[in-house]
Amino acid sequence: MKDSPFEHFLEECQKLYEQTQKELKEIDVLIQQTVAEVDRQAQRNMQAANRLRQIEANLESAPRDQIREAYSAVLETQQRLFTMRGQLEKLQSDQHNLEEYNRLLRRVLEFKGETQETEASSEEASIPTVVRVIEAQERERQSMARQMHDGPAQALTNLVLQAEICERLFDSDAERARQELANLKKAVASTFERVRGFISDLRPMMLDDLGLVPTMRRYTEDYGGENVHVHLTVTGRERRFASYKEVTLFRVIQSLLNNARDISHASNIEVSIDVGEERVQVVVEDNGSGFEMSELRTGLTGKEMGLDTLRERIEMLGGQFEADSSPGRGTRVVFTIPLP
Repeated sequence: MKDSPFEHFLEECQKLYEQTQKELKEIDVLIQQTVAEVDRQAQRNMQAANRLRQIEANLESAPRDQIREAYSAVLETQQRLFTMRGQLEKLQSDQHNLEEYNRLLRRVLEFKGETQETEASSEEASIPTVVRVIEAQERERQSMARQMHDGPAQALTNLVLQAEICERLFDSDAERARQELANLKKAVASTFERVRGFISDLRPMMLDDLGLVPTMRRYTEDYGGENVHVHLTVTGRERRFASYKEVTLFRVIQSLLNNARDISHASNIEVSIDVGEERVQVVVEDNGSGFEMSELRTGLTGKEMGLDTLRERIEMLGGQFEADSSPGRGTRVVFTIPLP
């Protein structure tokens, strides 16, 4: 069936696969260049910070133009460094998404040889899953873009405005300028912590270095706060396993925590990870508002909370995903993936 819709779909997948291969090579070069630029900016930022400390040690006798120049240099290098690090994180995120997309396309193309003699209906049934996964990735990118705009980008804009206020006050009111600089210093520190948190949400570096369990311990410790308490229990033999499985488990747990906090408004979340010899089982249970299971079956709640996408991710790895909930009694989600 050379002219079947499935054949056309496979031809399109082949073109997309070749295109993403080319884009991956290009983005790898950009990442190398950006890493080098980040290193250079970090060195300049350190030099500017050292110069500012020298000025602050002799603040009373230092000329105002030198003070202004030192603070401006620190702000400029920090802003440039934040920008380059953000660009690096975006490139790395794009690279990761392209690799996942490329892997998915390769699986589809490999699937071609295995299904040439199967019925056309079973062949075409695989298309919606591919489309849904791609759409889910785009929704995640849109969500990241909104978070970046509402969080770090807005905070950096405020820092620039504060710096301009300080600059205007230097000649007219030195004491007020000094107070504004102190406020600006606090704002920079606060913004830096917010940026670090945003980067950690995108992809914690610990996940690549130490694996799932240490990353989840750190993530759940930082996730809680005053309104939400998260308790993590780990059983079994802790060890590393395939990177794509660690990433999938982390993303699913992260999404379930966000659902419990933002949608169900839970105050207590229990997370348990059991690392067995042949499978990993995760249980996420909260005391939030819950929902009717009939809504999950009709797809309403599944769409709102992204449970359909989470289920597909787990099932694509040969795992199982089950959710149980009722209004006023919270939600309990259990999922497992096999370990070869």
